[in-house]
Amino acid sequence: MITVSHLTKSYGRHTVVDDLSFELTAGRITGFVGPNGAGKSTTMRMMVGLARPDAGEVTYSGSNYADLRDPARTVGVVLDARAMHPGRSARNHLRGMAALSLLSEARVDEVLHVVGLDAAAGQRVGGFSLGMRQRLAIAGALLGEPEVLMLDEPANGLDPDGIRWLRTMLTDFANDGGTVFVSSHFIAELATFAHDLVVVGNGRLITAEPLATTLERDRSLSLEDILLDLTRAAALYAAA
Repeated sequence: MITVSHLTKSYGRHTVVDDLSFELTAGRITGFVGPNGAGKSTTMRMMVGLARPDAGEVTYSGSNYADLRDPARTVGVVLDARAMHPGRSARNHLRGMAALSLLSEARVDEVLHVVGLDAAAGQRVGGFSLGMRQRLAIAGALLGEPEVLMLDEPANGLDPDGIRWLRTMLTDFANDGGTVFVSSHFIAELATFAHDLVVVGNGRLITAEPLATTLERDRSLSLEDILLDLTRAAALYAAA
């Protein structure tokens, strides 16, 4: 269980995340959606200790991220697919990550296979497309065989086949008991495989509930209508 409690973060006079609370549970995929500037990336950075909240906290089964004994074995994170040295090969990039987290180097080729980069393992990252970088970043998140995957807009740069692969991989991860938290601007795409939605606007929570609950609340509306309404609500919060 991951519990986000009353997270708040401001930069100067601008409040980016405002008293945000929700929970993530094992075996489920939670979509994190909202317009640009809604506070999604800042929230995810606070969840893994890369930004310090002004108030509130995040706990992993009762422990703060900083107190986890093996963070890479608990949470696999992708916050920026461009965060890799362009002169290193894909394999050497992952070897460096494994060494930093005291993980077995044997996992490197395993995760390269999982993300479909076997043939590109020896190529320099600087020549990769954005979609290939996304796959490599996800490979890094999988190195520690984590219990949680936290991915910030992982579909960016992926072609349709890549998006189908991502959807299948995340579904399999959740079916095996993992927790998935994935952000996107494309709420309709997330809704095709997510179990729960957390929708934010202007740093504040709009809704956090199972997708089935959203659909049950008004059976007269189509899924597309409901998702459009949620997207409009998030945009109105951001503009207010």
